[in-house]
Amino acid sequence: MSTEASGHEKYYIPEKSSIPIVFAAATLLVGWGAANAVVGGGTSMLLVGMMALVATMGFWWAVVIRESQAGLDTPALNSSYVYGMAWFIFSEVMFFFAFFGALFYIRSFAVPWLGGEGDKGLAGELLWPEFQATWPPMITPEQSVMGDKAVTVGPGESMYLHSISSIFTWLPLWNTIVLLSSSGTVHFAHMALKENNRKRFNFWLGITVALAFIFVILQAVEYYEAYAHLGLTISSGVYGTTFFMLTGFHGMHVLIGGIFLLTQLTRSTGFKHFTDKEHFGFEAASWYWHFVDVVWVCLFLFVYIL
Repeated sequence: MSTEASGHEKYYIPEKSSIPIVFAAATLLVGWGAANAVVGGGTSMLLVGMMALVATMGFWWAVVIRESQAGLDTPALNSSYVYGMAWFIFSEVMFFFAFFGALFYIRSFAVPWLGGEGDKGLAGELLWPEFQATWPPMITPEQSVMGDKAVTVGPGESMYLHSISSIFTWLPLWNTIVLLSSSGTVHFAHMALKENNRKRFNFWLGITVALAFIFVILQAVEYYEAYAHLGLTISSGVYGTTFFMLTGFHGMHVLIGGIFLLTQLTRSTGFKHFTDKEHFGFEAASWYWHFVDVVWVCLFLFVYIL
């Protein structure tokens, strides 16, 4: 580490640590356990891997926080945190872009081809002449020929709004209101922190955390309604698959973001962390939360409306 007397900025180099190795092993265990669970081998390995991953992350973050509180951070190191978080969010954007791209391809090309449209629709016209290429497809191509004896059966109802009279009981609308409101409250919390008003910061951040978990609860209720009353499951053809893939992964991100924000609230209320100048931990959580909100707006538009 060079000295300021030599004309260079100091840069903190942490001590050697086994945390990255343990984290990599825990991640491998999660991937192995997830693959094992998918093929019906049970979820024990996955749960053990998740617990190991969460514990390792918590310990690692605690080390980083202690270094920051000890004043070991430098402008160059703080810049690396900013770039790291920016690239992480960018990778998540690409993650969802791939899923939205799959939805676009299915709706615009695959389903019409199965219905006999276009140059590539000849096979669909011959194999499933009665299949109607509409979105969302309420019956599968196989079901259009074999009826209830088909292996893959479409949903009973879709998650779209069926009538204006039921708009106030339509859960996706309430999820949208909750999530967009939380985007505003986290912004108010950020403004309060910049004004060094911890009490107001804790208040708005607490509301944001509450709204985050309310969203998760509402989505769980929505999934129960889909499975129990609408006949919409992850096995309900391509509509069920894309619906639960997109909303499920987004719901997981909301849960992660809520825990992220709850961690910042605990740091502020319990340990008096953050000042009006030093609060990147909260800023990173707020950036992630705004990203989650933007993704939901796209989901609401393309999955529930159009």
